[in-house]
Amino acid sequence: MTTIISFEEGERNINWLDLTDALVAGHSLPKAEISDSFLYRGQDTLLQRQAWIDGLGIAVKSATVFPGNPKQDLPMVHGAVTLFDDAHGILSALIDFHLVTKWKTAGDSLLAARRLARPESSKILIVGAGTVGRNLHAAYSAAFPNASFTIWNRTQANAEKMAAEIEGLTVAVDLETAVGEADIITSATMSTEPTLRGDWLQPGQHVDLIGAYRPDMREIDDAGLKRARVFVDSFDTTLDHIGELKIPLASGAITRADVLADYYSLDAFTRTSDTEITLFKNGGGAHLDLMTSRYILDQWRPTTS
Repeated sequence: MTTIISFEEGERNINWLDLTDALVAGHSLPKAEISDSFLYRGQDTLLQRQAWIDGLGIAVKSATVFPGNPKQDLPMVHGAVTLFDDAHGILSALIDFHLVTKWKTAGDSLLAARRLARPESSKILIVGAGTVGRNLHAAYSAAFPNASFTIWNRTQANAEKMAAEIEGLTVAVDLETAVGEADIITSATMSTEPTLRGDWLQPGQHVDLIGAYRPDMREIDDAGLKRARVFVDSFDTTLDHIGELKIPLASGAITRADVLADYYSLDAFTRTSDTEITLFKNGGGAHLDLMTSRYILDQWRPTTS
């Protein structure tokens, strides 16, 4: 019988810090083979992301995106992660798509923050009041339990709604001021024009960029990249694919050597001084879905034995 893990069941026995440890362990294995594929029917899309890691197994993350669904009171995105075992390719589990995406996305950024942000960071700014922003609050709260959180959103009403849902979360009205006061800035917007300005950054800050995923998207300007020590989760999924780095690399604003390391060189993810600015680009990738799915399954099994 195939194991099926729902969102609610999968969350019962997992936590953010253990997930980041699982991501570290996953990157100690041979480098993942990854690929993406797309099928289209008009505005509807089937996206599949595949990853194979020797020693961990295979994951296929499938998502259907139907933009017309909300008009019929249906979610736009549906999907599942199909997980196969490493030894024989046997189907191990079907795991809820939204569960894996939630924990993979925020956990990816949290791992970098645990390595690069100052441990005493006490003021965290979230830019973007969507679902990812809410997940980032949960993730960062686990690693920085004494921190205070501020939310900024282009539409202030959405920031106020998020603040009403999360105890202690305050709303920032002016983004420049909020950036200047933060120890950590974590941004999850889908902007095609930089929202964050390098001139606003202060010594010792850590910047976490999540939202941009297309070649025309970016959340920070060239000045911000030039002022920071830049890291990514994967060279393969960021440099030539996401505007955050693809655009400034093409223009010559930064060079390939300015992107210092990805997670396959985790020892390089270190802060060299309390005054330097560190910047992490979260690009995602099916290999991270595989690592997260395997962690979810491993934690789910003891609760069902």
